[in-house]
Amino acid sequence: MKEVLISLLAGWIIGVIFAWIKLPIPAPPPLGLVGAAGLTLGGFCYSWSNQALGK
Repeated sequence: MKEVLISLLAGWIIGVIFAWIKLPIPAPPPLGLVGAAGLTLGGFCYSWSNQALGK
């Protein structure tokens, strides 16, 4: 969890700096981020279900 918070904070800082110097943010559109989150969540669910079923 510590890595997630550090990553989020670092991304926030970089976002502020990019906005301050008026550069475009190098990130996919929000819909792409939702898709990436879904892929990650699906991977975690698959791993969790395999562990829960003893595979």
